[in-house]
Amino acid sequence: MNFNSIEFAAFFSCVLILYTLVFYRERWRDVLLLAASYFFYMSWNWKYAGLLAFSTMVDYSVGLLLAREQRPRARLYILIVSLTSNLGLLGLFKYYNFFMDVSGPAMALFGWDMSLLRHELLLPVGISFYTFQTMSYTIDIYRGERVLERSILKFAVFVAFFPQLIAGPIVRAKQFLPQLHHLPNVTTQRFHDGLFLVFKGLSKKVLIADLLATLAVDNIFTHPLTFSSWDLLIGLYAYTFQIYYDFSGYSDIAIGLAKMLGYDLPQNFNRPYLSQNVREFWTRWHISLSTWLRDYLYISLGGNRVAPWRVKMNLMITMFLGGLWHGAALHFICWGMYHGFLLTIAREGSKTELPRTTAQKMSRQIGCFHLIAFGWLLFRVQDLDNFLEFLQGLSRFTVGTRLSSVFYVVLGLGILLHLLPTPKLERFAQWWIMRPVPVQAVTYATLLLIYAGMTLEAPSFIYFQF
Repeated sequence: MNFNSIEFAAFFSCVLILYTLVFYRERWRDVLLLAASYFFYMSWNWKYAGLLAFSTMVDYSVGLLLAREQRPRARLYILIVSLTSNLGLLGLFKYYNFFMDVSGPAMALFGWDMSLLRHELLLPVGISFYTFQTMSYTIDIYRGERVLERSILKFAVFVAFFPQLIAGPIVRAKQFLPQLHHLPNVTTQRFHDGLFLVFKGLSKKVLIADLLATLAVDNIFTHPLTFSSWDLLIGLYAYTFQIYYDFSGYSDIAIGLAKMLGYDLPQNFNRPYLSQNVREFWTRWHISLSTWLRDYLYISLGGNRVAPWRVKMNLMITMFLGGLWHGAALHFICWGMYHGFLLTIAREGSKTELPRTTAQKMSRQIGCFHLIAFGWLLFRVQDLDNFLEFLQGLSRFTVGTRLSSVFYVVLGLGILLHLLPTPKLERFAQWWIMRPVPVQAVTYATLLLIYAGMTLEAPSFIYFQF
């Protein structure tokens, strides 16, 4: 059940109707949110709902045990139960076959056929997100933060909350659990704000990300040698904006849905391609993941409190695992290592003088954008041959284009929207929210029908595969 579907519109409409009936009854409100969340998750694959429940029960129990236990060594062992169970799920479903394939050639020297140990299990949707979310809860309690939740019902809602269950934002316990203990903050203004965010996200996904993919990007990356160098370069730029509008569109929808229900989710994107260096980029891109990696991995490794060479090593390890988190493939690992290298360079560059003029600032932004775009090439290709073909095509320096004028219009629109100052977008949002309700309703209904029709053959959200 995709966000950009008639089925989800019907589902959410039913949830809203029932929500109004139980709104002032806390327990029934939580029951409804939990039931709706599991129904939503089971619409993808009902068989894996047990994994979501398992992760919920383990980390709820670990939290209670950590709260009672005072002995440091015992607390560490209890935390290891949480880490092992969550990482074990990820290892089995997401990385097991990958490591079997990687170790296969070496094991073949000893006469072992690792292919016999492969499994055909599907990757449970959203598993990378909800396991990180529950692990952050147990780690916070282990570190002494007061985030313990004694209600299994509320904790289960925190883990499975359907707007952000599949692809984030990754929510911390201290951000969300306290909201479940108060009457949700639902007002007419917040409902309209949330609805605007939902359609803003749908527009990003359907009108920009999906059109860029279907008009050019998918074909370019599948057959790079059939396109000119110019088309390959433009195609790389297009994918750079496709993945941004696809994922930030999902985040906007998730945040908007939650706001309509009275809850606040954290911001996940902040115009990342205006960054002046890669370090700044990671404070603007997938913020909930980058801060998770910083707080629970980088700092745990010693952060920047250790010797300079260790700091660089910590950055490389963090980004290596960040790349691996995105998928069990060498190109994701290379993408992570590439960003780790850039972050070590950016750390040294942060000691230099900041740009003073607009021209200096723009030159840094353009340079950073192209570093990021090359990283997305590593992220998008399927294997080494695909990567080398793309580079070979770029190196021919051929001109001419096979891409349609519609594609260039869509790409130009995407670039323009990204460059628009945030206050201008906020003023437009406020102007629109002040329009008469019937005008808004007719517009939203029309857009929903158009988007649903356009997404019949369109790709799903990119981050659903992670």
